[in-house]
Amino acid sequence: MRELTSPTMVREIIRTHGFHVRKSLGQNFLLDANIIERIVQQANLTEQDLVFEIGPGLGVLTRRLAKDAGKVIAVELDNHLLPILAETLADYPNAEVVHGDALKMDFDRLAEERTEGTFGPQGKGYKLVANLPYYITTPILMHLITQGFHLDVLVVMMQREVAERLQALPGTKEYGSLSIAVQYYTIPEIVLKVPKTVFYPAPDVESAVIRLTRRSEPPVQVTSEEGFFRVVRAAFGQRRKTLLNSLTGSGLASKEIWQKVLAEANIDPGRRGETLSLEEFATLANTFMQAKLP
Repeated sequence: MRELTSPTMVREIIRTHGFHVRKSLGQNFLLDANIIERIVQQANLTEQDLVFEIGPGLGVLTRRLAKDAGKVIAVELDNHLLPILAETLADYPNAEVVHGDALKMDFDRLAEERTEGTFGPQGKGYKLVANLPYYITTPILMHLITQGFHLDVLVVMMQREVAERLQALPGTKEYGSLSIAVQYYTIPEIVLKVPKTVFYPAPDVESAVIRLTRRSEPPVQVTSEEGFFRVVRAAFGQRRKTLLNSLTGSGLASKEIWQKVLAEANIDPGRRGETLSLEEFATLANTFMQAKLP
């Protein structure tokens, strides 16, 4: 089969299979061969690698991944795309399609099952390369990085605004609880900006590819990860308010307790949450967890 980077060929495949693009599933198919090549290069794939893909669509990126990786497992939710993928991936026996919901997927278990234990909890780490469905980018991303999966590297395309939030620094308008969560678990780096014109159909937003490299350990030490993220979410709950008022408004503790905690953490209560660094949030959360709450 010829490469699927021709809009004419893509339309023909879609027409032949009677497929209808579903905007509700965020289906915008990447067609530009140069962009696909640059995405794959960011994953540094070898024949020893297992790579997952979420939302393979017509299999354009999947085919390119299969040329470099030892095995590709593509997770597709839309069962209408399965016969198309069976056709477009027929020449790549190392590419497997799994019908399922990535938000509910145990990637470690799937990796272990499909590689007889070579990859997964008792084996080697694996990679993920995908053009994520934009309407559920954040929940999928949080599922991937917070569940302890043995994912070494993620190279993912998403809406540019979201990508910018992932690597945002304190004091910027993009910086928020998502920035902190991603930077706690990974090292994010935007590696490519992608125009609307390389998709079929074209999306309404600009896109970017970001590489997330899993940290061997978090950059800060916290006494409770759950407590840490609760404090972070509380601090950003009301961005326009001072840190003291945002924390108090969260309902986690009284204003008096937060005043005591902020004083012990040596953090000005008049600051806003968006100005605190990862280290300051860790200090704040640790101090809060140690406080004797009534």
